[in-house]
Amino acid sequence: MDKPPKIFFPENVKFLRNRKNVSQESLAQQMDMTRVKLNAIESGKTKNPALEDLVKFSGFFKISIDSLLRVNLSKLPELQLRELEAGNDVYMTGGKIRVLAISTDKQNNENIEYVPVKARMGYRNGYNDPEYIATLAKFSLPNLPKNKTFRIFPTTGESMLPLKPGTDLITEYVENWEKLKDTPCVLILKSAGTDFVFKFVTFQRKERNFLLRSLNEGEFSPYTVPADEVLEVWKYFRHIENELPKGEPSLAQLSAAIKEIRNELKELKN
Repeated sequence: MDKPPKIFFPENVKFLRNRKNVSQESLAQQMDMTRVKLNAIESGKTKNPALEDLVKFSGFFKISIDSLLRVNLSKLPELQLRELEAGNDVYMTGGKIRVLAISTDKQNNENIEYVPVKARMGYRNGYNDPEYIATLAKFSLPNLPKNKTFRIFPTTGESMLPLKPGTDLITEYVENWEKLKDTPCVLILKSAGTDFVFKFVTFQRKERNFLLRSLNEGEFSPYTVPADEVLEVWKYFRHIENELPKGEPSLAQLSAAIKEIRNELKELKN
């Protein structure tokens, strides 16, 4: 006989209330209930909370009823909690809860992990596994915004032109997908054939999908990907090329080239 599912509603209410630094008295007033009733809910004495109360708590904390009941919110990492509070709840947005695995240095500062081309398939399978993330090469770069998470992905394929294959993209983790509008991003996909892509991304809220436009749009047509097929989104921040850029020819160089062509034409006529 299967065990009944664990319900985390009492501890979640207490955890979220403390997280907002709200007293029982204050929250009870906002929920239009007595403090005694709220205390009974938080202590687990209320075994079957009224549906009306569930709706009230969900609306106040902006977290779905399913997550309030089924997810132990106190065990989630800070980044994921911020993501839920930003409206990216698995049950509210129709996506999948995205657990961001990170690594830190000895001073507890976040590392910048590098995902090489050969590790693409492994990353797709282990993107939310802290042990796997710990195996990736780690870097620290100056002048990056604080309180944000960065990761480096190399470009591949002609659809990423004019960026050359092998160019390293420094990207920032995106918590709220709904704010993306023609934003250059790396998308980590479920599909084994296209583990990740670098595109201009627009999230289409009504359709619950992503509109993807290639940087090399003349060669590749835009297309859409369902939100359920996307594991992570990383917004472009900066890139590092492995070749020196070719400068534009100067007027002197152009004049010399034209003169050389004229001389060759004269020789051909003679």
